[in-house]
Amino acid sequence: MTDEKKVSSRPSAPPAAFVTVAVPGKSMRGILGPDGWLLCLLALGLGVMGELAAFCIIHWIYFVTNLCFYGRFSFAAAAPSDQAIGLGVLFIPVIGGLAVGLLARYGSPLIRGHGLPEVMDSTLFHEGRIPWLGAILKPFSIGISIGTGGPFGPEAIIPTGGAMGSLLGQLRFFTTQQRRVLLAAGAAAGMSATFGAPVASVLLAIELLLFEFQPVSVVVVAIASATAEILHVVIDGPAPLFQMPPLPAPDLAALLCYAVVGLLVGLFSVVMTRGLYWVGELFKKWGTLWRIHWMWWPAAGGIAVGICGLIDARSMGIGFSNIRLMLSGKMALQTAAVLLVTRVVAWMLSLGSGNSGTIISPLFNIGSALGALLGGVAIFLLPHAGISMATAALVGMAAMFAGASWAPMTAMVFAFETTLQPNGLAPLVVGCAASFLVSCALMKDNMLTEKFLRRSGRVLLQPHADFLDRLLVRDACSRHIVCLRAAQPIGQVKELLTQSHGPYLHHIFPVVDQQGLLLGVVSQHAVLSTSAAATEPLQCITHQPAFVVHAYESLRDADNMMVRHGIGHLVVVDVEDPRQVLGVITRADILAAHRRIA
Repeated sequence: MTDEKKVSSRPSAPPAAFVTVAVPGKSMRGILGPDGWLLCLLALGLGVMGELAAFCIIHWIYFVTNLCFYGRFSFAAAAPSDQAIGLGVLFIPVIGGLAVGLLARYGSPLIRGHGLPEVMDSTLFHEGRIPWLGAILKPFSIGISIGTGGPFGPEAIIPTGGAMGSLLGQLRFFTTQQRRVLLAAGAAAGMSATFGAPVASVLLAIELLLFEFQPVSVVVVAIASATAEILHVVIDGPAPLFQMPPLPAPDLAALLCYAVVGLLVGLFSVVMTRGLYWVGELFKKWGTLWRIHWMWWPAAGGIAVGICGLIDARSMGIGFSNIRLMLSGKMALQTAAVLLVTRVVAWMLSLGSGNSGTIISPLFNIGSALGALLGGVAIFLLPHAGISMATAALVGMAAMFAGASWAPMTAMVFAFETTLQPNGLAPLVVGCAASFLVSCALMKDNMLTEKFLRRSGRVLLQPHADFLDRLLVRDACSRHIVCLRAAQPIGQVKELLTQSHGPYLHHIFPVVDQQGLLLGVVSQHAVLSTSAAATEPLQCITHQPAFVVHAYESLRDADNMMVRHGIGHLVVVDVEDPRQVLGVITRADILAAHRRIA
């Protein structure tokens, strides 16, 4: 029995792969060939399924709302209210939170939280595969959550639509890239069917899911989105989701004010992002301290929802009527302030507790209230600046999402498509740009990606397009390697390295001491060509220093280190114990990450 040590393989997600520019290759030629027509046909089907799923989810929410707040079996449109049940509003969100907790524990824990990060993770790191059980239970649980007062929106259809596309893409003849395109098409169809914003849905798929502008990929997503929009118009009519009076054309002074509104809303989006995850960590801390299983946490968050609902019932439910009122410019500042505070508290505590929720509609609710409030203050301070409170609310709505998600194009176009106000375009551009810039300056990750940084150390995306910067060393390195012990006789090591099979086929071997801690590296060539006696220990020829990289560094950092030192390999070590070997990463591993596109 030899003394060599094989490094244990820790569980890790498969290496991620996506492209940011058009790269000719087999997978792209497949999309541009006959398979492209099939993808387009499937996109039509995804558009139909997206509208059908959105219709079912909306009416499921109405059914639960009617049952819990009005005691009737009805699918008619309804919003939570305390008029019929009085103090009972305190208990209904608790019951809803308990039901969601049970579904998460005994169904799928993926329904906890807001869902979009899981779709992004599946696109980038799991070859476009979404677990079907979580995707089915997500809209079911969101119906319970919203129907019992949760301050969320019906965009839970986005992961469901993505799952439908992913399921179609898992047919044998589709490549990984094509599966990702179908996933994004399904997600876009779901969003388009829910909000009636087909162009914004395509942009969301590009900015948050595909990270690419391949023409045919965009066309497939656009077909799904447009199909869902056509059916949405047939069922719900052509009117925009948020109708508002015509806006005045802004002058230079007004545009500067809207830029300031966007900047302040961007600052608030940073506070919201930090606060949301601070609440989540607080629940974890208390749950561990008091030994309370996470299944019960949403019920605790429901207490906050009930209290806020008792203060102002408009803080509960989807809240589209709140946005319409803000965009009308007729809401009193005091009412806007109360709604802003209650909505923020209810949303953060409910979602932070692990309830099944969303972020798009809540951010629009909170942003429109904050924008209207800031607009009212600006009108009071600068009465001759030509500021419109309705325009400020529109800018706040879009800027909040732009700052929280780092998807400014989606935010601008969404706000325009759901209001159809051409005079709002210039304010939207300056407001969303200001929000995006201040958010990027103050945060390393946004509301969608912070979850991965906290959970696994992944940097999912940054506001620039460096592929290697988005992958971690731990996800691309070779873990099944052999470490040689410094005390092993050179003759024994030579005999092992001359085998034509087994684990000794790589060319660089970390050398460790008796405790398994790193001493250096030795190459296969150095061992086989040495003139040292066969009985000499391996340590006598281990002169090459070990260049190491931490497992949580990016592939860009690893590549730069190889270039700087003129080497083709690095030893991957543990962050907490730099002498603990986890694997080896080579230039071939980095190139393999690129080849995994297909």
